[in-house]
Amino acid sequence: MEILMPGTAVAAAKSFVVVAPGRVNLIGEHTDYNDGLVLPMAIEPHIRIVVTRTADCFMELVTDRDGDEPIRVDLNKPLQAEDFKGTWAAYPCGVVAGLQRLGWNIPGFRGLISSTLPAGSGLSSSAALEVGIATVVESLCGRQLPPEDKALLAQRAEHEFAGVPCGIMDQFAVACGKAGHAMLLDCQTREIRYVPFAGHDVSVLVVNSGVRHSLADGEYAKRRRECASAAHLLGVDSLRQVSRSEWQARESTLPDVERRRSRHVITEHERTLGFVRDLEAAEWRAAGEKLYGSHASLRDDYEVSCQELDLLVDISRTIDGVYGCRMTGGGFGGCVVALIDANRGDDIQAAFRHSYRQATGIDPVTFITRPGTGATAACRGSGGFDHGERHNPG
Repeated sequence: MEILMPGTAVAAAKSFVVVAPGRVNLIGEHTDYNDGLVLPMAIEPHIRIVVTRTADCFMELVTDRDGDEPIRVDLNKPLQAEDFKGTWAAYPCGVVAGLQRLGWNIPGFRGLISSTLPAGSGLSSSAALEVGIATVVESLCGRQLPPEDKALLAQRAEHEFAGVPCGIMDQFAVACGKAGHAMLLDCQTREIRYVPFAGHDVSVLVVNSGVRHSLADGEYAKRRRECASAAHLLGVDSLRQVSRSEWQARESTLPDVERRRSRHVITEHERTLGFVRDLEAAEWRAAGEKLYGSHASLRDDYEVSCQELDLLVDISRTIDGVYGCRMTGGGFGGCVVALIDANRGDDIQAAFRHSYRQATGIDPVTFITRPGTGATAACRGSGGFDHGERHNPG
Protein backbone atom coordinates (compact mmCIF):
# COMPACT_ATOMS: atom_id res chain seq x y z
CA MET A 1 0.00 0.00 0.00
CA GLU A 2 1.18 3.52 -0.76
CA ILE A 3 -0.18 6.89 0.30
CA LEU A 4 0.07 9.68 -2.25
CA MET A 5 1.45 12.79 -0.60
CA PRO A 6 -0.27 16.02 -1.65
CA GLY A 7 1.71 18.81 -3.27
CA THR A 8 3.37 20.33 -0.23
CA ALA A 9 6.01 22.98 0.12
CA VAL A 10 8.57 20.29 0.92
CA ALA A 11 7.74 18.29 -2.21
CA ALA A 12 8.05 21.41 -4.38
CA ALA A 13 11.14 22.90 -2.74
CA LYS A 14 14.48 22.85 -4.56
CA SER A 15 16.22 22.40 -1.21
CA PHE A 16 14.93 20.89 2.04
CA VAL A 17 16.13 19.19 5.21
CA VAL A 18 15.36 15.74 6.61
CA VAL A 19 15.99 14.94 10.26
CA ALA A 20 15.97 11.29 11.38
CA PRO A 21 16.41 10.53 15.08
CA GLY A 22 18.47 7.86 16.72
CA ARG A 23 16.76 5.56 19.15
CA VAL A 24 17.44 4.14 22.54
CA ASN A 25 15.81 0.93 23.66
CA LEU A 26 14.56 1.23 27.22
CA ILE A 27 14.06 -2.51 27.66
CA GLY A 28 13.43 -5.62 25.57
CA GLU A 29 16.94 -6.31 24.26
CA HIS A 30 17.77 -8.98 21.68
CA THR A 31 14.09 -9.95 21.64
CA ASP A 32 13.03 -8.32 18.37
CA TYR A 33 14.39 -11.08 16.15
CA ASN A 34 12.74 -13.58 18.49
CA ASP A 35 9.29 -12.06 17.80
CA GLY A 36 9.24 -10.53 21.28
CA LEU A 37 8.31 -7.18 22.82
CA VAL A 38 10.59 -4.14 22.77
CA LEU A 39 10.24 -0.64 24.22
CA PRO A 40 12.34 1.84 22.22
CA MET A 41 11.93 5.58 21.89
CA ALA A 42 13.20 8.07 19.36
CA ILE A 43 15.78 10.41 20.88
CA GLU A 44 16.90 13.97 20.28
CA PRO A 45 20.37 13.23 18.78
CA HIS A 46 19.84 12.68 15.07
CA ILE A 47 21.08 12.52 11.50
CA ARG A 48 20.45 15.64 9.38
CA ILE A 49 20.37 15.52 5.58
CA VAL A 50 20.42 18.78 3.63
CA VAL A 51 19.01 17.94 0.19
CA THR A 52 19.27 19.86 -3.09
CA ARG A 53 17.56 18.72 -6.26
CA THR A 54 19.75 18.41 -9.35
CA ALA A 55 19.01 18.34 -13.06
CA ASP A 56 20.84 15.06 -13.64
CA CYS A 57 20.02 11.45 -12.69
CA PHE A 58 22.61 10.93 -9.97
CA MET A 59 22.40 10.55 -6.19
CA GLU A 60 25.38 12.24 -4.56
CA LEU A 61 25.88 11.87 -0.81
CA VAL A 62 28.63 13.36 1.34
CA THR A 63 29.03 13.03 5.12
CA ASP A 64 30.88 15.11 7.68
CA ARG A 65 32.68 12.02 9.01
CA ASP A 66 36.32 11.40 8.22
CA GLY A 67 36.83 8.26 6.18
CA ASP A 68 33.39 8.22 4.51
CA GLU A 69 33.99 8.28 0.77
CA PRO A 70 31.43 10.35 -1.17
CA ILE A 71 28.73 8.39 -3.01
CA ARG A 72 27.72 9.06 -6.61
CA VAL A 73 25.38 6.56 -8.25
CA ASP A 74 23.27 6.61 -11.39
CA LEU A 75 19.60 6.42 -10.40
CA ASN A 76 18.62 5.28 -13.91
CA LYS A 77 20.35 1.97 -13.26
CA PRO A 78 19.26 -0.72 -10.77
CA LEU A 79 21.52 -0.71 -7.72
CA GLN A 80 23.10 -4.06 -6.83
CA ALA A 81 24.11 -5.13 -3.31
CA GLU A 82 27.49 -6.55 -4.36
CA ASP A 83 28.64 -3.12 -5.53
CA PHE A 84 28.42 -1.64 -2.02
CA LYS A 85 29.29 -4.46 0.38
CA GLY A 86 31.47 -3.36 3.27
CA THR A 87 30.95 0.37 2.73
CA TRP A 88 28.70 2.94 4.35
CA ALA A 89 27.05 3.36 0.94
CA ALA A 90 25.30 0.02 1.47
CA TYR A 91 22.75 1.63 3.81
CA PRO A 92 21.43 4.46 1.62
CA CYS A 93 21.84 2.51 -1.61
CA GLY A 94 19.91 -0.43 -0.19
CA VAL A 95 16.99 1.88 0.55
CA VAL A 96 17.09 3.43 -2.92
CA ALA A 97 17.22 -0.04 -4.50
CA GLY A 98 14.11 -1.03 -2.56
CA LEU A 99 12.23 2.01 -3.81
CA GLN A 100 13.43 1.34 -7.36
CA ARG A 101 11.91 -2.15 -7.10
CA LEU A 102 8.60 -0.51 -6.15
CA GLY A 103 8.74 1.35 -9.45
CA TRP A 104 9.63 4.78 -8.08
CA ASN A 105 11.24 7.16 -10.56
CA ILE A 106 13.76 8.93 -8.34
CA PRO A 107 15.09 12.32 -9.49
CA GLY A 108 18.70 13.38 -9.06
CA PHE A 109 19.78 15.03 -5.83
CA ARG A 110 22.71 15.90 -3.60
CA GLY A 111 22.64 15.26 0.13
CA LEU A 112 24.96 16.58 2.83
CA ILE A 113 24.75 14.32 5.87
CA SER A 114 25.72 15.41 9.37
CA SER A 115 25.08 13.65 12.65
CA THR A 116 24.90 14.24 16.36
CA LEU A 117 24.74 10.45 16.85
CA PRO A 118 28.05 8.82 17.76
CA ALA A 119 28.69 5.97 15.31
CA GLY A 120 29.06 2.53 16.88
CA SER A 121 27.31 3.61 20.08
CA GLY A 122 24.28 1.36 19.69
CA LEU A 123 21.92 4.31 19.10
CA SER A 124 20.91 3.21 15.60
CA SER A 125 22.79 5.61 13.38
CA SER A 126 22.36 3.06 10.56
CA ALA A 127 18.57 2.92 10.94
CA ALA A 128 18.45 6.73 11.14
CA LEU A 129 20.38 6.93 7.86
CA GLU A 130 18.15 4.34 6.18
CA VAL A 131 14.86 5.90 7.26
CA GLY A 132 16.27 9.37 6.59
CA ILE A 133 17.13 8.49 2.99
CA ALA A 134 13.69 6.92 2.49
CA THR A 135 12.15 10.18 3.76
CA VAL A 136 14.36 12.17 1.37
CA VAL A 137 13.10 10.13 -1.58
CA GLU A 138 9.49 10.43 -0.43
CA SER A 139 9.87 14.19 -0.37
CA LEU A 140 11.60 14.30 -3.78
CA CYS A 141 8.90 12.18 -5.38
CA GLY A 142 5.89 13.69 -3.62
CA ARG A 143 4.88 10.19 -2.53
CA GLN A 144 4.65 8.48 0.82
CA LEU A 145 4.85 4.97 2.20
CA PRO A 146 2.98 4.04 5.37
CA PRO A 147 5.55 4.35 8.18
CA GLU A 148 5.48 0.62 8.90
CA ASP A 149 6.24 -0.16 5.25
CA LYS A 150 9.05 2.38 5.26
CA ALA A 151 10.55 0.71 8.33
CA LEU A 152 10.38 -2.72 6.70
CA LEU A 153 11.95 -1.39 3.51
CA ALA A 154 14.84 0.01 5.56
CA GLN A 155 15.23 -3.30 7.38
CA ARG A 156 15.43 -5.18 4.07
CA ALA A 157 18.11 -2.74 2.91
CA GLU A 158 20.19 -3.59 5.96
CA HIS A 159 19.73 -7.32 5.41
CA GLU A 160 20.41 -7.35 1.68
CA PHE A 161 22.97 -4.58 1.18
CA ALA A 162 24.74 -4.22 4.55
CA GLY A 163 24.53 -7.92 5.40
CA VAL A 164 23.31 -7.29 8.95
CA PRO A 165 20.46 -9.64 10.00
CA CYS A 166 18.77 -7.06 12.23
CA GLY A 167 15.26 -7.22 13.64
CA ILE A 168 12.61 -4.56 13.07
CA MET A 169 12.96 -2.50 16.25
CA ASP A 170 15.45 0.14 15.13
CA GLN A 171 13.74 1.06 11.89
CA PHE A 172 10.29 1.10 13.50
CA ALA A 173 11.48 3.41 16.28
CA VAL A 174 13.04 5.84 13.80
CA ALA A 175 10.08 5.78 11.39
CA CYS A 176 7.22 5.64 13.89
CA GLY A 177 8.49 7.46 16.99
CA LYS A 178 6.00 9.73 18.79
CA ALA A 179 7.04 12.71 20.87
CA GLY A 180 6.47 12.21 24.58
CA HIS A 181 5.98 8.46 24.24
CA ALA A 182 7.94 5.25 24.33
CA MET A 183 6.82 2.69 21.77
CA LEU A 184 5.82 -0.81 22.87
CA LEU A 185 6.32 -2.83 19.70
CA ASP A 186 5.16 -6.41 19.33
CA CYS A 187 7.67 -7.78 16.85
CA GLN A 188 5.44 -10.75 16.05
CA THR A 189 2.29 -8.83 15.08
CA ARG A 190 4.00 -5.41 14.45
CA GLU A 191 1.35 -3.87 16.67
CA ILE A 192 2.43 -0.58 18.28
CA ARG A 193 1.18 0.79 21.58
CA TYR A 194 2.45 4.22 22.56
CA VAL A 195 3.26 4.51 26.26
CA PRO A 196 3.10 8.08 27.64
CA PHE A 197 6.47 9.15 28.98
CA ALA A 198 6.35 12.91 29.17
CA GLY A 199 6.23 13.62 32.88
CA HIS A 200 8.62 15.88 34.76
CA ASP A 201 9.67 13.39 37.46
CA VAL A 202 12.06 11.22 35.49
CA SER A 203 14.35 11.49 32.48
CA VAL A 204 16.36 9.07 30.39
CA LEU A 205 20.13 9.38 30.61
CA VAL A 206 22.38 7.80 27.98
CA VAL A 207 26.06 7.25 28.75
CA ASN A 208 28.39 6.22 25.93
CA SER A 209 31.14 3.90 27.15
CA GLY A 210 33.41 5.12 24.34
CA VAL A 211 34.35 1.58 23.36
CA ARG A 212 33.22 -0.78 20.65
CA HIS A 213 34.67 -4.29 20.60
CA SER A 214 35.31 -5.80 17.19
CA LEU A 215 33.47 -9.07 17.83
CA ALA A 216 30.09 -7.31 18.03
CA ASP A 217 28.76 -8.01 14.54
CA GLY A 218 29.76 -11.66 14.40
CA GLU A 219 28.39 -12.32 17.87
CA TYR A 220 25.06 -10.73 16.95
CA ALA A 221 24.57 -13.19 14.10
CA LYS A 222 25.73 -16.00 16.36
CA ARG A 223 23.08 -15.12 18.98
CA ARG A 224 20.40 -15.24 16.31
CA ARG A 225 21.52 -18.74 15.33
CA GLU A 226 21.59 -19.87 18.96
CA CYS A 227 18.07 -18.60 19.56
CA ALA A 228 16.84 -20.29 16.38
CA SER A 229 18.44 -23.52 17.58
CA ALA A 230 16.73 -23.21 20.98
CA ALA A 231 13.36 -22.61 19.32
CA HIS A 232 13.87 -25.64 17.07
CA LEU A 233 14.72 -27.84 20.04
CA LEU A 234 11.61 -26.59 21.83
CA GLY A 235 9.49 -27.33 18.78
CA VAL A 236 8.37 -23.77 18.05
CA ASP A 237 8.94 -21.23 15.29
CA SER A 238 10.22 -18.55 17.67
CA LEU A 239 10.96 -18.18 21.38
CA ARG A 240 8.02 -15.78 21.68
CA GLN A 241 5.76 -18.85 21.58
CA VAL A 242 7.22 -20.32 24.78
CA SER A 243 5.82 -19.31 28.19
CA ARG A 244 7.93 -19.24 31.33
CA SER A 245 6.21 -22.37 32.72
CA GLU A 246 6.65 -24.26 29.44
CA TRP A 247 10.32 -23.31 29.32
CA GLN A 248 10.89 -24.40 32.93
CA ALA A 249 9.38 -27.78 32.14
CA ARG A 250 11.76 -28.24 29.19
CA GLU A 251 14.91 -26.39 30.20
CA SER A 252 16.75 -29.51 31.35
CA THR A 253 16.51 -30.91 27.81
CA LEU A 254 18.38 -27.98 26.29
CA PRO A 255 22.15 -27.68 25.83
CA ASP A 256 23.71 -25.10 28.12
CA VAL A 257 24.03 -22.33 25.52
CA GLU A 258 20.50 -22.70 24.18
CA ARG A 259 19.15 -22.89 27.74
CA ARG A 260 20.75 -19.61 28.78
CA ARG A 261 19.96 -17.74 25.55
CA SER A 262 16.31 -18.77 25.66
CA ARG A 263 16.04 -17.95 29.37
CA HIS A 264 17.12 -14.39 28.63
CA VAL A 265 14.57 -13.94 25.84
CA ILE A 266 11.66 -15.40 27.82
CA THR A 267 12.39 -13.49 31.03
CA GLU A 268 13.08 -10.27 29.10
CA HIS A 269 9.57 -10.49 27.68
CA GLU A 270 8.18 -10.50 31.23
CA ARG A 271 10.47 -7.66 32.33
CA THR A 272 9.34 -5.52 29.40
CA LEU A 273 5.65 -5.90 30.28
CA GLY A 274 6.45 -5.21 33.92
CA PHE A 275 8.45 -2.11 33.05
CA VAL A 276 5.53 -0.69 31.07
CA ARG A 277 3.19 -1.26 34.02
CA ASP A 278 5.68 0.47 36.31
CA LEU A 279 5.97 3.46 33.98
CA GLU A 280 2.22 3.83 33.78
CA ALA A 281 1.96 3.65 37.57
CA ALA A 282 4.94 6.04 38.09
CA GLU A 283 6.69 3.33 40.12
CA TRP A 284 10.17 4.49 39.23
CA ARG A 285 12.17 2.27 41.59
CA ALA A 286 10.31 -0.83 40.47
CA ALA A 287 10.92 0.15 36.85
CA GLY A 288 14.61 0.66 37.64
CA GLU A 289 14.91 -2.82 39.09
CA LYS A 290 13.62 -4.20 35.79
CA LEU A 291 16.50 -2.39 34.06
CA TYR A 292 19.03 -3.89 36.43
CA GLY A 293 17.48 -7.33 35.92
CA SER A 294 17.72 -6.91 32.16
CA HIS A 295 21.40 -6.03 32.36
CA ALA A 296 22.20 -9.03 34.57
CA SER A 297 20.46 -11.32 32.11
CA LEU A 298 22.26 -9.79 29.13
CA ARG A 299 25.56 -10.10 30.96
CA ASP A 300 25.19 -13.64 32.29
CA ASP A 301 22.72 -15.54 30.10
CA TYR A 302 23.10 -13.73 26.78
CA GLU A 303 26.78 -12.79 27.22
CA VAL A 304 26.71 -9.58 25.18
CA SER A 305 27.97 -7.13 27.77
CA CYS A 306 31.58 -6.17 28.39
CA GLN A 307 33.76 -4.86 31.20
CA GLU A 308 33.09 -1.19 30.41
CA LEU A 309 29.31 -1.57 30.29
CA ASP A 310 29.31 -3.57 33.51
CA LEU A 311 31.39 -0.86 35.15
CA LEU A 312 28.90 1.86 34.16
CA VAL A 313 26.03 -0.18 35.60
CA ASP A 314 28.01 -0.72 38.81
CA ILE A 315 28.72 3.02 39.00
CA SER A 316 25.01 3.78 38.59
CA ARG A 317 24.23 1.92 41.80
CA THR A 318 26.40 4.36 43.75
CA ILE A 319 24.69 7.54 42.46
CA ASP A 320 21.71 9.08 44.22
CA GLY A 321 18.82 9.68 41.86
CA VAL A 322 19.49 6.74 39.50
CA TYR A 323 16.57 4.31 39.61
CA GLY A 324 18.02 1.73 37.25
CA CYS A 325 20.55 1.23 34.45
CA ARG A 326 21.43 -1.33 31.79
CA MET A 327 23.34 -1.78 28.58
CA THR A 328 21.33 -0.91 25.47
CA GLY A 329 21.86 -1.97 21.88
CA GLY A 330 23.67 -4.94 20.45
CA GLY A 331 26.32 -5.05 23.17
CA PHE A 332 30.11 -5.41 23.45
CA GLY A 333 30.38 -1.65 23.92
CA GLY A 334 28.23 1.32 23.09
CA CYS A 335 25.89 2.82 25.65
CA VAL A 336 24.00 2.27 28.85
CA VAL A 337 20.57 3.76 29.47
CA ALA A 338 19.46 4.90 32.91
CA LEU A 339 16.15 6.03 34.38
CA ILE A 340 16.93 9.01 36.60
CA ASP A 341 15.40 11.67 38.81
CA ALA A 342 14.86 14.56 36.40
CA ASN A 343 15.74 17.12 39.08
CA ARG A 344 19.26 15.70 39.56
CA GLY A 345 20.31 15.32 35.96
CA ASP A 346 23.41 17.54 36.04
CA ASP A 347 24.77 15.99 39.23
CA ILE A 348 24.12 12.47 37.99
CA GLN A 349 25.92 13.08 34.69
CA ALA A 350 28.88 14.59 36.52
CA ALA A 351 29.07 11.60 38.86
CA PHE A 352 29.03 9.12 35.97
CA ARG A 353 31.77 11.00 34.12
CA HIS A 354 33.98 11.36 37.20
CA SER A 355 33.81 7.71 38.26
CA TYR A 356 34.17 6.28 34.77
CA ARG A 357 37.04 8.59 33.87
CA GLN A 358 38.89 7.62 37.06
CA ALA A 359 38.51 3.91 36.30
CA THR A 360 39.18 3.92 32.55
CA GLY A 361 40.74 7.22 31.52
CA ILE A 362 37.79 7.74 29.16
CA ASP A 363 35.63 10.84 29.53
CA PRO A 364 32.25 9.46 28.45
CA VAL A 365 29.73 11.37 26.37
CA THR A 366 26.46 11.68 28.27
CA PHE A 367 23.14 13.22 27.39
CA ILE A 368 19.65 13.41 28.80
CA THR A 369 16.80 12.95 26.36
CA ARG A 370 13.05 12.86 26.14
CA PRO A 371 11.10 10.76 23.63
CA GLY A 372 11.15 12.43 20.22
CA THR A 373 9.31 12.14 16.94
CA GLY A 374 10.16 9.99 13.94
CA ALA A 375 11.87 11.16 10.75
CA THR A 376 10.64 14.51 9.43
CA ALA A 377 11.17 16.72 6.39
CA ALA A 378 11.10 20.52 6.41
CA CYS A 379 11.58 23.38 3.98
CA ARG A 380 15.01 24.91 4.16
CA GLY A 381 15.49 28.61 4.68
CA SER A 382 18.59 30.66 5.25
CA GLY A 383 18.60 29.62 8.90
CA GLY A 384 17.80 25.92 8.53
CA PHE A 385 14.17 25.03 9.26
CA ASP A 386 11.65 27.56 8.04
CA HIS A 387 8.95 28.75 10.40
CA GLY A 388 6.46 27.29 7.94
CA GLU A 389 5.84 23.71 7.02
CA ARG A 390 7.36 20.71 8.72
CA HIS A 391 6.16 17.35 7.44
CA ASN A 392 6.34 14.03 9.26
CA PRO A 393 5.84 11.29 6.69
CA GLY A 394 5.05 8.94 9.59
